[in-house]
Amino acid sequence: MKSIYKITLLVGITILVSSCKDDSKPNYQYMPNMYEPVSYNTYSQADVFKGGKEGQLPVEGSINRGFEVYDYPNTPEALNAVKAANLKSPLGVLSQKDKDKGKELFEIYCAICHGVAGDGQGKLVTQGKFLGVPNYKDRVINEGSIFHVETYGLNLMGSHANQLSKKERWLVAAHVMELKGK
Repeated sequence: MKSIYKITLLVGITILVSSCKDDSKPNYQYMPNMYEPVSYNTYSQADVFKGGKEGQLPVEGSINRGFEVYDYPNTPEALNAVKAANLKSPLGVLSQKDKDKGKELFEIYCAICHGVAGDGQGKLVTQGKFLGVPNYKDRVINEGSIFHVETYGLNLMGSHANQLSKKERWLVAAHVMELKGK
């Protein structure tokens, strides 16, 4: 008799559990926002923002954390002003370690076009990919103008401000001046 009760109970539980599953209706979720979060796409309109704007803008006049302000704008006149002002590196006298770092960065980012010796005969120039890359000895440049061009780019050369920090750009500028002197 006890076995009939056990079998009946087992069959009843099985029917009860299998009857709760219905693929046509989703199950209830406890705290559904934890499973299906409300997400916002970049630059998309949302009710969260004031007036349904497309995202929040930073406060006017604020700058990014770690950003170092450079006083000259990206204009040809500013480049001429930097050359005329004979802008010098704020790093002062460089140690041998800093000179080696500047050489290393130059070989990574600049030598492909400008050549290891700064003669404008880098690998891309010798292969005919770019023409007219200048030789440093033929140019009227100073550390400030090199830094300015590294920061904003000039002609076909793009900006290296995203790849190199402010200190690294000054190190490369010092190495370029060393190449110009050779």
